[in-house]
Amino acid sequence: MKDRVSLQERLKDLRVEKGLKLEELAEKTGISKSALASYENEENGNKEINHGNLITLADFYQVSIDYLFCRTENREQINTPLSELHLTDEAVALLKSGRINTRLLCEMMSHEKFAELMADAEIYVDGMATMRFHDINSALAAVRAMILEEHPEAAADRSLKILEAGQIEEEDFFCHVTHKTWDAILHDIRKAHENDMESTPDTTPADELIKEVRKAMQSTGDRVQEFLEIFCKAFQLKYKRLTDEERTTLKRLFKRSPLIKNSGINFRRRPWK
Repeated sequence: MKDRVSLQERLKDLRVEKGLKLEELAEKTGISKSALASYENEENGNKEINHGNLITLADFYQVSIDYLFCRTENREQINTPLSELHLTDEAVALLKSGRINTRLLCEMMSHEKFAELMADAEIYVDGMATMRFHDINSALAAVRAMILEEHPEAAADRSLKILEAGQIEEEDFFCHVTHKTWDAILHDIRKAHENDMESTPDTTPADELIKEVRKAMQSTGDRVQEFLEIFCKAFQLKYKRLTDEERTTLKRLFKRSPLIKNSGINFRRRPWK
């Protein structure tokens, strides 16, 4: 996930958060649907947004202009003094350095299980349960020793093995507990961002290209044009923006491919468009 979002992403996130379609947002704000769509379009990143519309959207979402422009991540705690956060100089320096993804860190801290993780970590770091573990392990070891003293031959007995297995090391216990909590936190955050542009998809671009090509090969329409459109899409070219000369050149190149020649595609079946 990105460490920062753009104005376009923030506007879309706020709309989606409220469960609104562009038409519904336009009705509620009085801003045209086309304008709202252009504001959320990453390709229009440098396009100026009407000042009045910015204020309208900020008021509607109940956020500051700075929040819309991603100059802050705070909606409510806008001017909280640094002293109230009780952060060390080292922590502040790290957060300001850009070496870590602070957006991801914030999502971790905001997760419902983060307080639980911190409580378990504090118990371990402060040794609050050390004596408990010591007492339990000592009691189990004493019982096992008493039995072995009277019955040395029972060292491999199932019941004695259970007593031995019941002895738990403090570090192993807290490693297991905190690991489960971390897993839950990271799994939920990953799930929430699985559709982000930065997230690795389940399929590669090559997989998608093969799928589209197979679909085109089974088409009853103009398969040549479909095939070339797929090629352009795979290489992020706007097919409709190509000149007639560029389309003709592409067609000639594809005609030279042995794969095309053996595919059964008839390039003369329909006039070139």
